[in-house]
Amino acid sequence: QVQLVESGGGLVQAGGSLRLSCAASGSMFSINTMGWYRQASGKQRELVAAITSDGIKNYADSVKGRFTISRDNAKNTVFLQMNSLKTEDTAVYYCNCDGYYYRESERRYYWGQGTQVTVSS
Repeated sequence: QVQLVESGGGLVQAGGSLRLSCAASGSMFSINTMGWYRQASGKQRELVAAITSDGIKNYADSVKGRFTISRDNAKNTVFLQMNSLKTEDTAVYYCNCDGYYYRESERRYYWGQGTQVTVSS
């Protein structure tokens, strides 16, 4: 079983910055993509940013130019640097990863428990 542990959420004023971290642990599991999703109150969960094991990045249009995703493959850790935060960025942010267990062909997906990011005006 893969566990994802998130940290770095909190309360920040609009225009401020936060950095989220997510560390994945689990044996015999090869991680492909790691990413961040968010879910605001009353809304569906949406992709914020994702990064493949090769370093290919994908961002939601709403965060392009403000957020940066990065990854430390050796430590199975993904980061989300969030700058110029807006009140509409307020949400619970979830870490996600996908990959394969050794000798298995089924892709598996795992989620963290979420960390609250609140941006005040």
